[in-house]
Amino acid sequence: MGEVSRVSLDRDLAVKPNLTGRASERSSKLPVVYLARHGNTAWTHSGQHTGLTDLPLTPDGERNAVRLGERLKGLTFAKVFTSPLQRAARTCELAGFGAVAETDADLVEWNYGKYEGLTSAQILQQCPDWDLFRDGCPGGESPQQIGERAYRMVQRIRAAGGDVLLFSSGHFIRVLTACWLGVGPNGGRYFVLSPASLSAISYEHNLTQPAVKLWDDDRHVGP
Repeated sequence: MGEVSRVSLDRDLAVKPNLTGRASERSSKLPVVYLARHGNTAWTHSGQHTGLTDLPLTPDGERNAVRLGERLKGLTFAKVFTSPLQRAARTCELAGFGAVAETDADLVEWNYGKYEGLTSAQILQQCPDWDLFRDGCPGGESPQQIGERAYRMVQRIRAAGGDVLLFSSGHFIRVLTACWLGVGPNGGRYFVLSPASLSAISYEHNLTQPAVKLWDDDRHVGP
Protein backbone atom coordinates (compact mmCIF):
# COMPACT_ATOMS: atom_id res chain seq x y z
CA MET A 1 0.00 0.00 0.00
CA GLY A 2 2.94 2.34 0.69
CA GLU A 3 2.77 5.06 3.29
CA VAL A 4 -0.58 6.41 4.33
CA SER A 5 -0.25 10.15 4.41
CA ARG A 6 -3.17 11.75 6.13
CA VAL A 7 -2.46 12.16 9.74
CA SER A 8 -0.71 14.84 12.49
CA LEU A 9 -1.61 15.07 15.92
CA ASP A 10 -0.48 18.11 17.70
CA ARG A 11 2.44 16.11 18.74
CA ASP A 12 2.39 17.60 22.20
CA LEU A 13 0.15 14.63 22.94
CA ALA A 14 3.14 12.45 23.67
CA VAL A 15 4.22 11.97 27.25
CA LYS A 16 7.62 13.38 26.30
CA PRO A 17 7.07 16.79 24.66
CA ASN A 18 9.87 16.54 22.09
CA LEU A 19 7.46 15.71 19.23
CA THR A 20 6.78 18.43 16.68
CA GLY A 21 4.41 18.83 13.73
CA ARG A 22 6.88 16.92 11.56
CA ALA A 23 8.21 13.47 12.33
CA SER A 24 10.85 13.85 15.03
CA GLU A 25 14.21 12.17 14.91
CA ARG A 26 13.24 10.07 17.92
CA SER A 27 9.97 8.80 16.46
CA SER A 28 11.60 8.02 13.08
CA LYS A 29 13.93 5.62 14.88
CA LEU A 30 11.37 4.19 17.28
CA PRO A 31 7.95 3.45 15.75
CA VAL A 32 4.85 4.67 17.54
CA VAL A 33 1.54 2.79 17.59
CA TYR A 34 -1.49 5.06 17.98
CA LEU A 35 -4.49 3.34 19.59
CA ALA A 36 -7.92 4.83 18.90
CA ARG A 37 -10.91 3.57 20.83
CA HIS A 38 -14.22 3.85 18.98
CA GLY A 39 -16.75 6.56 19.82
CA ASN A 40 -19.83 6.10 21.97
CA THR A 41 -22.61 3.63 21.28
CA ALA A 42 -25.87 3.22 23.18
CA TRP A 43 -24.22 0.52 25.30
CA THR A 44 -21.15 2.56 26.22
CA HIS A 45 -23.58 5.15 27.60
CA SER A 46 -25.50 2.49 29.56
CA GLY A 47 -22.41 0.59 30.72
CA GLN A 48 -23.38 -2.69 29.05
CA HIS A 49 -20.64 -5.06 27.93
CA THR A 50 -20.43 -4.79 24.14
CA GLY A 51 -18.36 -7.57 22.64
CA LEU A 52 -19.40 -8.88 19.24
CA THR A 53 -22.80 -7.12 19.20
CA ASP A 54 -22.41 -4.82 16.22
CA LEU A 55 -23.86 -1.53 17.44
CA PRO A 56 -23.64 1.78 15.54
CA LEU A 57 -22.18 4.96 16.93
CA THR A 58 -24.50 7.43 18.62
CA PRO A 59 -24.57 11.02 17.28
CA ASP A 60 -22.08 12.14 19.93
CA GLY A 61 -19.95 9.11 19.08
CA GLU A 62 -19.83 10.22 15.44
CA ARG A 63 -19.04 13.80 16.40
CA ASN A 64 -16.16 12.73 18.62
CA ALA A 65 -14.80 10.42 15.90
CA VAL A 66 -14.53 13.47 13.64
CA ARG A 67 -12.75 15.36 16.41
CA LEU A 68 -10.39 12.43 16.85
CA GLY A 69 -9.52 12.73 13.17
CA GLU A 70 -8.70 16.40 13.69
CA ARG A 71 -6.20 15.38 16.36
CA LEU A 72 -4.53 13.02 13.87
CA LYS A 73 -4.15 15.41 10.93
CA GLY A 74 -0.65 15.52 9.48
CA LEU A 75 0.75 12.28 10.89
CA THR A 76 2.05 9.63 8.50
CA PHE A 77 1.45 5.91 9.04
CA ALA A 78 2.99 2.84 7.47
CA LYS A 79 -0.24 0.94 8.22
CA VAL A 80 -3.75 1.68 9.48
CA PHE A 81 -5.82 -1.19 10.88
CA THR A 82 -9.42 -1.34 12.03
CA SER A 83 -11.72 -3.84 13.67
CA PRO A 84 -14.53 -4.98 11.34
CA LEU A 85 -17.15 -4.06 13.96
CA GLN A 86 -19.03 -1.00 12.75
CA ARG A 87 -18.38 1.12 15.84
CA ALA A 88 -14.63 0.94 15.15
CA ALA A 89 -14.84 0.96 11.35
CA ARG A 90 -17.14 4.00 11.40
CA THR A 91 -14.83 5.80 13.83
CA CYS A 92 -11.97 5.06 11.44
CA GLU A 93 -14.00 6.38 8.51
CA LEU A 94 -15.10 9.57 10.25
CA ALA A 95 -11.56 10.19 11.43
CA GLY A 96 -10.49 10.20 7.77
CA PHE A 97 -8.83 6.80 7.35
CA GLY A 98 -11.53 4.57 5.93
CA ALA A 99 -10.01 4.52 2.43
CA VAL A 100 -6.60 3.33 3.59
CA ALA A 101 -7.41 1.10 6.55
CA GLU A 102 -7.00 -2.67 6.52
CA THR A 103 -9.72 -4.60 8.32
CA ASP A 104 -8.35 -7.17 10.75
CA ALA A 105 -10.65 -9.60 12.59
CA ASP A 106 -8.13 -9.94 15.43
CA LEU A 107 -9.05 -6.38 16.49
CA VAL A 108 -12.63 -7.22 17.51
CA GLU A 109 -13.61 -6.68 21.14
CA TRP A 110 -13.46 -9.36 23.84
CA ASN A 111 -16.12 -12.01 23.27
CA TYR A 112 -18.16 -11.71 26.48
CA GLY A 113 -20.23 -14.81 25.82
CA LYS A 114 -23.06 -15.10 28.36
CA TYR A 115 -22.16 -11.70 29.79
CA GLU A 116 -22.83 -9.87 26.52
CA GLY A 117 -25.14 -6.92 27.07
CA LEU A 118 -24.88 -7.05 30.87
CA THR A 119 -23.48 -4.32 33.09
CA SER A 120 -20.72 -5.08 35.57
CA ALA A 121 -23.22 -4.76 38.41
CA GLN A 122 -25.49 -7.37 36.81
CA ILE A 123 -22.58 -9.75 36.27
CA LEU A 124 -21.42 -9.36 39.86
CA GLN A 125 -24.90 -10.21 41.09
CA GLN A 126 -24.52 -13.56 39.35
CA CYS A 127 -20.87 -14.08 40.21
CA PRO A 128 -19.66 -11.79 43.03
CA ASP A 129 -16.00 -12.77 42.64
CA TRP A 130 -15.87 -12.30 38.87
CA ASP A 131 -12.79 -10.63 37.37
CA LEU A 132 -12.68 -10.29 33.58
CA PHE A 133 -8.90 -10.30 33.31
CA ARG A 134 -8.60 -13.40 35.52
CA ASP A 135 -11.73 -15.36 34.63
CA GLY A 136 -12.76 -14.35 31.13
CA CYS A 137 -16.39 -14.98 30.19
CA PRO A 138 -18.45 -18.21 30.17
CA GLY A 139 -19.33 -19.04 26.59
CA GLY A 140 -16.90 -16.35 25.42
CA GLU A 141 -13.14 -15.80 25.51
CA SER A 142 -10.63 -16.48 28.25
CA PRO A 143 -7.79 -14.02 28.90
CA GLN A 144 -5.46 -16.48 27.17
CA GLN A 145 -7.62 -16.57 24.03
CA ILE A 146 -7.88 -12.80 23.63
CA GLY A 147 -4.18 -12.64 24.45
CA GLU A 148 -3.41 -14.86 21.48
CA ARG A 149 -5.21 -12.39 19.21
CA ALA A 150 -3.37 -9.48 20.79
CA TYR A 151 0.04 -11.12 20.36
CA ARG A 152 -0.72 -11.78 16.67
CA MET A 153 -1.55 -8.11 16.30
CA VAL A 154 1.68 -7.10 18.01
CA GLN A 155 3.59 -9.15 15.45
CA ARG A 156 1.78 -7.44 12.55
CA ILE A 157 2.44 -4.01 14.03
CA ARG A 158 6.13 -4.69 14.51
CA ALA A 159 6.40 -5.96 10.94
CA ALA A 160 4.91 -2.73 9.55
CA GLY A 161 8.23 -0.90 9.57
CA GLY A 162 6.91 2.45 10.80
CA ASP A 163 4.22 4.21 12.77
CA VAL A 164 0.86 2.42 12.93
CA LEU A 165 -2.69 3.57 13.71
CA LEU A 166 -5.38 1.16 14.80
CA PHE A 167 -9.06 1.46 15.70
CA SER A 168 -10.56 -1.02 18.12
CA SER A 169 -12.50 -1.43 21.37
CA GLY A 170 -11.60 -0.75 24.98
CA HIS A 171 -10.82 -4.14 26.47
CA PHE A 172 -8.98 -5.36 23.40
CA ILE A 173 -6.78 -2.25 23.34
CA ARG A 174 -6.02 -2.75 27.03
CA VAL A 175 -4.99 -6.37 26.44
CA LEU A 176 -2.97 -5.40 23.37
CA THR A 177 -1.08 -2.80 25.39
CA ALA A 178 -0.30 -5.30 28.15
CA CYS A 179 0.95 -7.80 25.57
CA TRP A 180 3.04 -5.08 23.89
CA LEU A 181 4.70 -4.43 27.23
CA GLY A 182 5.32 -8.15 27.72
CA VAL A 183 3.25 -8.53 30.90
CA GLY A 184 0.53 -10.70 29.35
CA PRO A 185 -3.21 -10.17 28.89
CA ASN A 186 -3.96 -10.00 32.62
CA GLY A 187 -2.02 -6.74 32.74
CA GLY A 188 -4.85 -5.06 30.85
CA ARG A 189 -6.56 -4.56 34.22
CA TYR A 190 -4.20 -1.66 34.94
CA PHE A 191 -5.36 0.49 32.01
CA VAL A 192 -8.67 2.30 31.53
CA LEU A 193 -9.94 3.89 28.33
CA SER A 194 -12.60 6.43 27.43
CA PRO A 195 -14.64 6.34 24.19
CA ALA A 196 -12.95 8.10 21.24
CA SER A 197 -9.74 8.44 23.27
CA LEU A 198 -6.27 8.33 21.80
CA SER A 199 -3.33 6.44 23.28
CA ALA A 200 0.15 5.61 22.01
CA ILE A 201 2.65 2.85 22.70
CA SER A 202 6.23 2.71 21.52
CA TYR A 203 9.68 2.10 23.03
CA GLU A 204 11.93 3.98 25.40
CA HIS A 205 15.58 3.78 24.33
CA ASN A 206 15.53 0.89 21.87
CA LEU A 207 13.34 -1.87 20.44
CA THR A 208 13.90 -4.08 23.47
CA GLN A 209 12.20 -1.55 25.79
CA PRO A 210 8.47 -1.30 24.96
CA ALA A 211 6.74 1.55 26.74
CA VAL A 212 3.56 3.62 26.94
CA LYS A 213 3.93 7.16 25.53
CA LEU A 214 0.36 8.44 25.94
CA TRP A 215 -2.75 7.05 27.59
CA ASP A 216 -6.49 7.79 27.44
CA ASP A 217 -6.13 11.29 25.98
CA ASP A 218 -9.65 12.56 25.32
CA ARG A 219 -9.11 16.32 25.35
CA HIS A 220 -10.77 16.48 21.91
CA VAL A 221 -13.95 14.74 23.11
CA GLY A 222 -17.00 16.92 23.60
CA PRO A 223 -19.78 16.48 26.14
